[in-house]
Amino acid sequence: MTVVEPPDLPQQPSLRRLKQFGIRPNRELGQNFLVDSNILGVIERAAELGPDDVCLEIGGGLGVLSEFLAERCAHVHVVEVDRTLQEPLRDALASHPNTTLHFADALALDLRSLTPAPTKVVANLPYGIAASAILRTIEELDDVTTWVAMVQKEVGERLAAKPGAGSYGIPSVIGQLACDVRVLRGVSRNVFHPVPNVDSVLVVLHRTGPAAPAALRALVQHAFAHRRKALPRSLSLAANADPSIRDRARTALEELGFPADARAERLTPADFRALYERIEAGPVQGPADA
Repeated sequence: MTVVEPPDLPQQPSLRRLKQFGIRPNRELGQNFLVDSNILGVIERAAELGPDDVCLEIGGGLGVLSEFLAERCAHVHVVEVDRTLQEPLRDALASHPNTTLHFADALALDLRSLTPAPTKVVANLPYGIAASAILRTIEELDDVTTWVAMVQKEVGERLAAKPGAGSYGIPSVIGQLACDVRVLRGVSRNVFHPVPNVDSVLVVLHRTGPAAPAALRALVQHAFAHRRKALPRSLSLAANADPSIRDRARTALEELGFPADARAERLTPADFRALYERIEAGPVQGPADA
């Protein structure tokens, strides 16, 4: 690979490494590299970064956020699936011994084995895996208390949505069962290269409790599986559903003050937890798949 001489290189780290290492963004991987470093200060304040923090960054890209975090935290785990970015990432992290670079799929990596254990997730998340990555880290990383992530606007709004909103659904409930979730602010398309065709936001999550148990997550998934049907009917249509689940769910909804044929979209995360607690005495379904 031809390396351009330093005098010809831009000062901004991402722009410099794009040119220096001849990188071409991979659209199939949803690569939109951060090329405006001004947003980093906003991320730092939102994440309340401190010297004792261990950060997990999913989607290291060209390392501009990685090196920024490394200068402010005790340790940074950088996860990147694209091995063609190995040279620019190693260039970014070369002077930061408090970093670990993982070339892996963030949705398959054994997160619980990360040492030291992450306490915060700070990332410019690839659009295709953003919601899944956030929910997986909530479930598997008990020590993480804060998430600050740049995500597609629709993903951020879905995570923070309230009951009755059109975007309210499975990610909203599962995320909010364990965290306070809010969209902090919009992010200009011009901070990325290439400029994406969608809007982005900075979403912030603060843990309020443990992740929902697998059976509760499964109940939420099945409750929203048929959005036009009543919640009890939707639960009864799940694979291996217990024959009594429809009646038990109707009874539980009435005990909670809802109509027996209420839809999932009307229930808050707290309502789902209460519903689960009322019907958990009997089987809801077969083995949980969530």
